[in-house]
Amino acid sequence: MEETEAIEILGALAQATRLRMVRYLVNRGEEGASAGEIGNAVAAVSSRASFHLSVLEKSGAITSRRRSRNRIYRIDPDRLGGMLSYLLNDCCSAHPRIRACCLDEDCCR
Repeated sequence: MEETEAIEILGALAQATRLRMVRYLVNRGEEGASAGEIGNAVAAVSSRASFHLSVLEKSGAITSRRRSRNRIYRIDPDRLGGMLSYLLNDCCSAHPRIRACCLDEDCCR
């Protein structure tokens, strides 16, 4: 992943509603969810939910497909994983303590 791609995803995730949306979509897996479902799950009104989903999709963190009248959103695990890999390996030079914190929930708190 290139630096500019990582920055775009990080920028999209640097907002509470969008971070909650990604967390929700991670748990939905391949099935994904409609904008309405996502908005309800994260307590975002329809117009705001659509705005936030658009930002996430533009960054590449999520994708969408049309199903009947709805757009179904899901995370892009390769892009999110690529961004995390970029942070750990390129930015942090695979620092062992930083990497350990990614595997241990109680580390570094």
